[in-house]
Amino acid sequence: MSSSPAPPPGSAQLRADCGRCFGLCCVVPAFARSADFAIDKPAGKACPNLGDDHRCGIHTELRQRGFPGCTVFDCFGAGQQVAQVTFGGRDWRDAPQTLPAMAEAFTVLRPLHELLWYLAEAVALRPPADLRAELDRVRAETAALSAGDPARLRAVDVAAQRERINPLLSRASEAARSPGGADHRGAPLLGADLRRVDLRRANLRGALLVGADLRGVDLGLADVTGADLRGADLRGADLRTTLFLHQAQLDAARGDVRTALPATRTRPAHWTALALTPVGQASRAGGRGRRGRRR
Repeated sequence: MSSSPAPPPGSAQLRADCGRCFGLCCVVPAFARSADFAIDKPAGKACPNLGDDHRCGIHTELRQRGFPGCTVFDCFGAGQQVAQVTFGGRDWRDAPQTLPAMAEAFTVLRPLHELLWYLAEAVALRPPADLRAELDRVRAETAALSAGDPARLRAVDVAAQRERINPLLSRASEAARSPGGADHRGAPLLGADLRRVDLRRANLRGALLVGADLRGVDLGLADVTGADLRGADLRGADLRTTLFLHQAQLDAARGDVRTALPATRTRPAHWTALALTPVGQASRAGGRGRRGRRR
């Protein structure tokens, strides 16, 4: 008698557990010297900051040392899946010949786990029954793909799976945002001042919000799937019900103690502890700007 398929991974399995990984995010990807990385590193070569224990030697100083790109990378739990499940705990340092196959598996599992994260978020929105059934079906299918051995993972067409899933995620978003707000899908909003723009229930999927001014903005039920929030100013913004908001997006942005977050997200350590003067009150504050500061 065949065993029933394993259930889709839970939230803990889709969260990076570096203690159970072999530093794959510090080995597999390539990165180039830029504002995000202080050095060039080719794919498949360990970062010089990676220790023998698979821990980053400058983890607490990444931003100060020129590696902010490392602080916003999320493997969605693919690292420990490859290390502990796909390769059964076999360390690439002890078996260097496994590294190419391990890297291949990681490059497939990481996007699959990301899709599983989005699917879990979509299900949590309580979509209509027919859509919920479709989401459950593709979620189970994606989980089965992610449980494959190295050979099966090599055969996975990630792009095709993403094309099947994205329309379902869009439908879940539309149902949750109904009646929908403004459509800014893929909009080039780099550095834009959006403080007076109504973004409630807006579609911001894939929007380029790098450096955008979102201070005090209500992003309630706005869909930020894939939105680039690097350097975006979220001080005082309301993100409590923002859809598909990932921790990495928050880590890439700026905020303060008044930025309202969902209960399931963490306030990044680099965000300022100072409160923003409420939008519209700056002119009245005048020279008293320091009075509202927390010391």
